[in-house]
Amino acid sequence: MSTSTRRPTTSAAARRRAGHDDEEGPPEQHPFWARLESPLSTYYLLIAVVSSLTIIGLVEVLSASSVASLVARDSSYSLFGRQAMFAVLGGIAALIASRIPVLMWRRLALPIFLAAVALQLLVFVPGLGRDVGGNRNWVDIAGIGLQPSELGKVALVLICSLTLATKRHRIHQWQHVIVPALVPFGGVVVGLVLLGRDLGTALVLIAIIAGIMWAAGVSWKLFAGVGVLGAAGVAALVAFSGNRMSRIDQWLNCTDVHQCWQTRHGQFALADGGIIGRGLGQSVEKWLWLPEPHNDFIFAIIGEELGLWGTLLVIVLYALLALACYRVVMHSDDQFVCLATTGVMVWIVVQAMINIGSVIGLLPVIGVPLPLVSYGGSALVTNLGALGMVIAFARSEPACRQALAGRPGLWQRTGRAWRERDGLRMPSLPRPRTSKRKDR
Repeated sequence: MSTSTRRPTTSAAARRRAGHDDEEGPPEQHPFWARLESPLSTYYLLIAVVSSLTIIGLVEVLSASSVASLVARDSSYSLFGRQAMFAVLGGIAALIASRIPVLMWRRLALPIFLAAVALQLLVFVPGLGRDVGGNRNWVDIAGIGLQPSELGKVALVLICSLTLATKRHRIHQWQHVIVPALVPFGGVVVGLVLLGRDLGTALVLIAIIAGIMWAAGVSWKLFAGVGVLGAAGVAALVAFSGNRMSRIDQWLNCTDVHQCWQTRHGQFALADGGIIGRGLGQSVEKWLWLPEPHNDFIFAIIGEELGLWGTLLVIVLYALLALACYRVVMHSDDQFVCLATTGVMVWIVVQAMINIGSVIGLLPVIGVPLPLVSYGGSALVTNLGALGMVIAFARSEPACRQALAGRPGLWQRTGRAWRERDGLRMPSLPRPRTSKRKDR
């Protein structure tokens, strides 16, 4: 009697070592570029970049604000404690926003716009509104200071995106762009912010409108005409303001350190940091040499403590954030999603460029914080909420939604990892078979 012998199975790696290269099989691991094309790559990239920038901001706010907190409130952790509290609130806002469907964001556009306008009007109410740095852009409600213009950015992104998406078939006709989008919505928000003399925030709002118009496919003639009028208006606002003209003069003619104290000390901080930095917490400029080290000039403290590599890391993270938003736009067929994502991307990137340009001396000091990094509760919560909305748009992609629905839960993945670590292979129990025939 002949006995049959079973040929032992070998892995793909063993076959390659044995010289059987002609046998084809499924690859054991996907290449790196294939992983980037995963339907979950944009979703996880957004979460990773937003979390990284927020953590870097909390660490640097703790370091940069320690001296100012100690002088003002007899505690080195008071400002950091408030920022950490708002970071938690912003994380909750981002989590809730990431679970809101796209249709609900469309319905929330008008209510959020009306709430933002109402809060912005409270700035001019005596006893509620207050001036900060020469700008009337803050309101005190129940002992908490809020900056309504931050909510206005979210409102402007939503309402302009909804309006232009509705008018997408008539986007080349100026009367369907100027009248329904720019005048009643953009004009109201920008006008109220300018009444509070906050030109820096108004520039960011104008950039948001321009980015959404460009993504919507507005005619270049209309785009150029609105751009020329906007530039002329900004130039007039600067020319008729002594404070703004003095900032422009200090920026152009910065020959004395006492004339442009803040810019010079920001550059001193970057120069002292060098390549690798002085180390976390070792900043010298934060000892009351550099004004607003934890707010508008926190990028200088990052350069002083973490060096050139720290500043490049922050810039790369903003570039990755823009890339993730671009991927959301390219993978979506919903015009509203594309325009709203573009608005958030322009908001974060332009504001970061203005802040970094002011610190390194390429732009005059405007007073715009660094998104997700600078100290400020209103800005941090609204930034995280808006980026949570973009994460919701990434989740709404059919491939991403299907991939997330098919992934095992946290406890299942943890149990599987423990079993593989211990070398156990625990087969799942078969489900009981149920008969479809009715009992007689």
